[in-house]
Amino acid sequence: MLFSPCKIGGLEIKNRIVMAPMLMGFGTFNGNATEQMIDYYEERAKGGTGLIITEITRVNDLTGASSFGQLAASSNRNIPSITRLAERVHRHGAKLFVELHHPGRQNVNLMINTVPISVLMDKIMPGDLYSKLLYGGIVPLGKKLVEHDLFFKTVAPSKTQKSKFSESANKALTIKQIKKIVSQFGDAALRVKKSGCDGVELHASHGYLIQQFLSPATNHRNDIYGGSLENRMRFLNEIIDDVRLKCGRDFPLIVRLTVDEMYDRIGMPGVGYGLEEGVEMARRLEKKGIDAVDVSSGAYDTFNYWLEPATFECGWRKNLAEAVKKEVSIPVIAANLIRSPRQAEEQLQSGIQDFISLGRPHIADPHWAQKAFEGREDEIKRCICCLYCFESMMNGAYTGTHGSCSVNPYVGREKLKLVKNGNSRRVLIIGAGVAGLTAAQTLAERGFSVTVLEKESAPGGQINLADKPPHKAKLHWCVEDLVTNCIKKGVVIKCGVNASSDVIEEYAPEYIIVATGAEAAFPKAFEADNVCTVADILSGRITLSKMKICVIGSGITGLETSELLITQDNKISIIEMADTIAPGAWFQQLDDALPKLKAAGTAFYTSKKLVKINKDSVEVSDTHTGALSQIECDAVVLSLGVKPQHSLYDDLKSRFKNVYLVGDCDKPGRIFNATNAAFELAARI
Repeated sequence: MLFSPCKIGGLEIKNRIVMAPMLMGFGTFNGNATEQMIDYYEERAKGGTGLIITEITRVNDLTGASSFGQLAASSNRNIPSITRLAERVHRHGAKLFVELHHPGRQNVNLMINTVPISVLMDKIMPGDLYSKLLYGGIVPLGKKLVEHDLFFKTVAPSKTQKSKFSESANKALTIKQIKKIVSQFGDAALRVKKSGCDGVELHASHGYLIQQFLSPATNHRNDIYGGSLENRMRFLNEIIDDVRLKCGRDFPLIVRLTVDEMYDRIGMPGVGYGLEEGVEMARRLEKKGIDAVDVSSGAYDTFNYWLEPATFECGWRKNLAEAVKKEVSIPVIAANLIRSPRQAEEQLQSGIQDFISLGRPHIADPHWAQKAFEGREDEIKRCICCLYCFESMMNGAYTGTHGSCSVNPYVGREKLKLVKNGNSRRVLIIGAGVAGLTAAQTLAERGFSVTVLEKESAPGGQINLADKPPHKAKLHWCVEDLVTNCIKKGVVIKCGVNASSDVIEEYAPEYIIVATGAEAAFPKAFEADNVCTVADILSGRITLSKMKICVIGSGITGLETSELLITQDNKISIIEMADTIAPGAWFQQLDDALPKLKAAGTAFYTSKKLVKINKDSVEVSDTHTGALSQIECDAVVLSLGVKPQHSLYDDLKSRFKNVYLVGDCDKPGRIFNATNAAFELAARI
């Protein structure tokens, strides 16, 4: 079924694979599609996807701009670039819908009323002078003003609490303003139609403005737009009517709908609406005449229940689409954390949904569909749910950069063509972590003869530790996929080999890449019989059970190791020097880990510096007052980061030509840092 055609309205889609909307930040101040953005979408069309739905596309420049780099359909100036985007996607037999969007209270105050000014200033200032001024000065200053609510307010159905993540003050829309936004949605849809696109999707999900009207959690109005379900749906229904009036009944219209806000999952039962009311909304939308419903869940307040971290099981929310499918006859589109063609096919065959929506999998592998169609499922680079795409996009919104992917270094440089001049020249790579394997695959694609030596019994490096905490097995997919693709491209991987100078000389390599990774930091001052590192625990070299354990350091590795220790019947105390737990960690990772740790009775100590380790306690000092205190424990686990292992490189660089260092042994970082650095090195050798 995955590759059978299916219709949305009168439009036939060649297969059941949909690229879900995802903002990556490739746009311009004026909302036009750049060549980089068009290349990005075209690559996914080229990869066999049946329907591509664009990122959130604004309909309003004053209160509805979510990013300086997003697509817009708010002005006639946007029509030419959307036309080019549609033409490029259509070349490959894919259809293109544009997702129309207004963020409402989930916008960042900094974006309110600033886009028109940015468009003007970008025109009159030479070169990229305004961009430098914006990201180097205006944005940092604006963020400080926003922290104190000294900026324009975001708009919402009614004045309500601040939204999670954006934390922006808001104000209620007047009826006149509501009517204007309704008309702006219709105007934007007409521009999309004039651009030659195939349809539009209204974003009534993830807590954005339309869903804010639908939800009792954010809609406290007592007029015709609030109270009963009929009134709460009025805003959405009026938008549908306006789109139909301006675009005609035959122009396909989808609604992306949260059918369960999931507040009960974060300990707030009774807030918002649940599945029963969400299904009723879908029923009413079918009667209203929409052509398909794109089923989703959650909002920013319940972030992890629509954009899941690695710990969530594939298909965990398929019951939502199934419930809607039983009640409507129009096509049902759903994501459902689908990661494999097999899973996609099973959910189609089971009647759970009609279309398979793949968001992050399309970032990780633009040719997901083509590889599945050709029976090359094992070559698909799977999304590991690390969330780096979203994190990097959000951080990039304040620096003028775009989102990236931990497993796909081509994101944002789809036009890049590797120079295939390897001519079988020999490359020896020391270390089979993700950096070494990424370099190996890239060099093999360029025509080099590549051998990888790994001292451990299996490839993976640091990932062989990172995947050991509960429900983190998806992380190892990136290793498995790299190994598969390396071998298919002729790379020889040898494990259990200690790469001494004599061994290296036997291979007579013309190029050597050292990717020996890093090891857990273990200060000599803390060495004792009752002390070990997170690496000792995660590797299984040391097992602790039924003990009181102090974990020193609350970074994500410390938190996840604590989760593993809890499963082994230990009581945990986490000690952190900073004033907050896991400072700098992405909030979704914390939202995932902290409730589990708290439920297990974990004790958290912040602003505490480790001073001394005793047999039955640790001594800590308060970082503010210097006061000393004791915390009882039977064992201590250090989570103090890692130190690069580059001694081999130091030895080889004076004895061999063309020796390179890459990955954690050069500069410790995240998966993305390792794969991206390795790709860039291998592309230029």
